[in-house]
Amino acid sequence: MKKYIVTGGDGRFAKQLKEKFNNKKFIFLNKKELNILNRKQIEKSIKKYKPYALIHLAGLSRPMIIHEKDIEKSITLNIIGTSNIVIECASKNIKIIYFSTNYIYPGKKGGYSEKSPLLPLNNYSWSKLGGEAAVQMYKNSLILRIAMSERPWIHPEAFINVKTNFLYHDEVIKILPKILDKKGIINIGGNDKSIYNFAKKTNPKVKKSLYSNQLSKVKMQKDSSININKLKKITKI
Repeated sequence: MKKYIVTGGDGRFAKQLKEKFNNKKFIFLNKKELNILNRKQIEKSIKKYKPYALIHLAGLSRPMIIHEKDIEKSITLNIIGTSNIVIECASKNIKIIYFSTNYIYPGKKGGYSEKSPLLPLNNYSWSKLGGEAAVQMYKNSLILRIAMSERPWIHPEAFINVKTNFLYHDEVIKILPKILDKKGIINIGGNDKSIYNFAKKTNPKVKKSLYSNQLSKVKMQKDSSININKLKKITKI
């Protein structure tokens, strides 16, 4: 039986993943059990559980503004923490499955494939690309550039002038078993590029809003939608 260590076991996505896969195959470790800034603790966990792979979810995400205000925290958790994971996994030939983001693409025209050039626009996406750079150096790895959100849509408004093809957490979880044995890079997203239409599916009362880089504290790409043809070939969706 292939076993998987999951870092960031108390996170939003990890909790949903645990509800679906709460068995001996998936070992969910929180920050106290596996601190990604402590290489000895990472090594100890790998030695104890002897996993086939490590699913790396731990790190800093929201609020997005924290990456602009506290770059030390952003760098430490998302870049150094991920680098520690890579070093320890590489020393034991343990596969890494890294959750990256579609926000590392330039976000000007959309439709980005796994081979498209990368150019983050804000510190969050730079921090994720920094972590991804470490993972790219280790060939026994799978990088998932994901556009995902919580169900239901938690915000009172949704942009009508920003495009990305989100999937809800539970939709991503359904896909995971079909791709865990893959290596390389896979874009993961949905078919609908409208954030407002996506939000309305689970929050009928959501209001339309316009995004402005001049007014926002955190810059966003106008069209960070991704090409998911590779995903479709693998999963037959």
